[in-house]
Amino acid sequence: MPRLQLCPSILAADVGALREGCLRVEQSGADQIHVDVMDGVFVPNVSYGPAVTKMARDAVSIPLNVHLMMQYPDRYVDAFIDAGANTLLVHIEAEHHVPSTLAAIRERGVRPGIVLNPDTELAQIEPVLDLVDEVLFMTVFPGFGGQAFLPQPLERIAALRAMKPDLDIAVDGGLNRETSARCIDAGANLLDIGSAMFNVEDMAAEVQWYREQLS
Repeated sequence: MPRLQLCPSILAADVGALREGCLRVEQSGADQIHVDVMDGVFVPNVSYGPAVTKMARDAVSIPLNVHLMMQYPDRYVDAFIDAGANTLLVHIEAEHHVPSTLAAIRERGVRPGIVLNPDTELAQIEPVLDLVDEVLFMTVFPGFGGQAFLPQPLERIAALRAMKPDLDIAVDGGLNRETSARCIDAGANLLDIGSAMFNVEDMAAEVQWYREQLS
């Protein structure tokens, strides 16, 4: 299984101090910054766009893992890659030709990824698994931070890990020490953690705990 990676989500950062939040993630020793992008159409909320992604890119040197919760993600691939995304994740449930979108991401030299909502069956992404470097399982319904963890995707995570031993498998939503351990036990290796990282006083100590206890 690929190594554990910790990706604090700046959706949980102080919106008035996003640059400082990005620097805090980098200084904590985390692997990547997770950037949640919501369009108000695919999900009932609006969040950061290319400008915040560029701010993060200018602030830190660690990779940016950008999650497009957008109805038409194909229209924004170039904008987010130009802003500095290293991984660009799109939903299987969105309205786009998924193989073409993933190919466009890879053609720009960026890691393509596919995302499933908690009630989406694994079979829906199987036709594009060979086109992605990462699969992200939502363990909440996307739209708002701070939601409670949903366990339904755990069986699908285990099934995908059996199919793809070397694939990066990510989880996002309701993650803390206990739920993250459950996801890793199922086969995930990449944790997109929001509130449980940003709400602790010492993020570096929290990152170290995850590395020591869950790796």
